[in-house]
Amino acid sequence: MKHTVVVLAGPTAVGKTALAIRMAQMLGTEIISADSRQCYRELSIGTAKPSPEELAAVPHYFINSHSITEEVNAAMYEQLALQYAADIFTRHPVAVVTGGTGLYIRAFLEGMDEMPAVPEEVRAAIRRQYAENGLLWLQQTLQRRDPAFYAVAEIHNPQRLLRALEVLEATGRSITAFRTATRRQRDFNIIKIALQLPKELLHANIHRRVDAMKEAGLVEEVTAVQAFRHHNALQTVGYTEVFDYLDGRASLPETIAAIKTHTRQYAKRQLTWFRRDAEMQWFDAREGEAVMEWLQQKLEENR
Repeated sequence: MKHTVVVLAGPTAVGKTALAIRMAQMLGTEIISADSRQCYRELSIGTAKPSPEELAAVPHYFINSHSITEEVNAAMYEQLALQYAADIFTRHPVAVVTGGTGLYIRAFLEGMDEMPAVPEEVRAAIRRQYAENGLLWLQQTLQRRDPAFYAVAEIHNPQRLLRALEVLEATGRSITAFRTATRRQRDFNIIKIALQLPKELLHANIHRRVDAMKEAGLVEEVTAVQAFRHHNALQTVGYTEVFDYLDGRASLPETIAAIKTHTRQYAKRQLTWFRRDAEMQWFDAREGEAVMEWLQQKLEENR
């Protein structure tokens, strides 16, 4: 029987972790995380990493696997995830992949696109402008000049925005134009499932989660990694806002409110990304039984 990867995707705070564990337990297999930040040992609260109990319930790959002193990107993830899957397939016919980082999921399933070279002088000029004008300038520039990219971008991740602007400046084309490479054929079947919730329920989940992060010590976690604040993983929701608080630019209530707003916006962009994939089978996150039944039927068909 051909090996199978089951992907469980969806926006932040929709309930992927609990359902992925349930899936892996039903299938007697292991989980590969597709979250670009949960791999860092130093980042647990702000990344909503699975609890120690959840991690103990099923073996997980790509969680606590790296230090914040290292840079991990989608190209690295592609190779790592392929290695993880090959390892799991020596023991089980099915592997579960779950997370909300769409670029990582696509890299694993389809391969990474070749990006054009950017002349160093172009890169230096854009980085200089960013240093002088800040994130808002970067966001507004891309919103105006590359709206297609901006619509699905992680707009609070300056590294991704800088890369997009560099490619635009160097080639005159949107970075999205280079994301059309031929899909690499993988030697396993792929089943894609995505979870969603009505907007008001998802937003309530997000608000509860952010409040819980604050209570669990988010500010202390961010304070502990201040020396690495320019690391790509820390240029993201939940961390940049707390850096502003630590710099005295916002009160704590303002900071928590900003994290909630930016997380809602991020969830919307995640949904936009995953909805472009016609192969995704969508379920309401509250319909766990329906997901399990559909998955079992799909696996039977693939036998």
